[in-house]
Amino acid sequence: MDKRVLTVQDISCVGQCSLTVALPIISACGIETAILPSAVLSTHTAGFHGFTFRDLTEDIPGIVDHWEKEKIAFDAIYTGYLGSKRQIALVRDIFKRVAKPGCQKIVDPAMADNGVLYTGFDAAFAAEMAKLAGAADFVLPNITEAALMVGEPYIGAGYDEAYIRRLMDKLLSLGAGTVVMTGVSYEADKLGVAILSKGDKEISYYFHERLPKNSHGTGDIFASAFTGALMRGKTPLEAAAVAADFTVAGMRETIGDDTHWYGTKFEKVLPLLAARLA
Repeated sequence: MDKRVLTVQDISCVGQCSLTVALPIISACGIETAILPSAVLSTHTAGFHGFTFRDLTEDIPGIVDHWEKEKIAFDAIYTGYLGSKRQIALVRDIFKRVAKPGCQKIVDPAMADNGVLYTGFDAAFAAEMAKLAGAADFVLPNITEAALMVGEPYIGAGYDEAYIRRLMDKLLSLGAGTVVMTGVSYEADKLGVAILSKGDKEISYYFHERLPKNSHGTGDIFASAFTGALMRGKTPLEAAAVAADFTVAGMRETIGDDTHWYGTKFEKVLPLLAARLA
């Protein structure tokens, strides 16, 4: 029977992030994708000015009530950017009400980067996100998000494997089944993903070339491709490799086009993702 994934996050109408990334990428993996928008923005908030914003928090309970009445349920629930503690609480309720038996709960705690919380978030929000991570089968933080959720100091460079292992062990102790940590680097020219599941003795890694320029939206691209690959039967390490390679390929398509500062040209490499999972 075909799998169905629900993804819960905002719609930034222009900007190649959140739902405008998740829907096409998971669909390209051959997986039916349902969406639950948490907010609608005219653009994303990084570099655009005067954007519009509509909070959809109050619409969420009615949508979930309807699904429950229709006996609609999901094989996986993947969350991205959530705008408030109230939305986090609603997602925890969604996990209980519309998840099929064995549903894979995937949390991308999109709230911080480079040692700093996104605008509008605080320590209390990070604490609530830690509770959501504890209810997840897979949590996909960057190093900043991991440190904030477990109360460790953020180390941006010069950290060692012991530091990464400490962050991952603490996330697992919250209740998460597997930690997939992005942005891990022990060498200047390498960047990658660290994977640790409950019961694992060693961290598994997938490293790739560090590109000379970052692109916006790569966290959403990685998380979406990881979810799609996981639902196609890949192991966590295999899914991380597929997602990392796809993200890097999109970044390569974007480098050199200074007019495309607002996102990543993932659309150019969707055929590569589909072919890899065929």
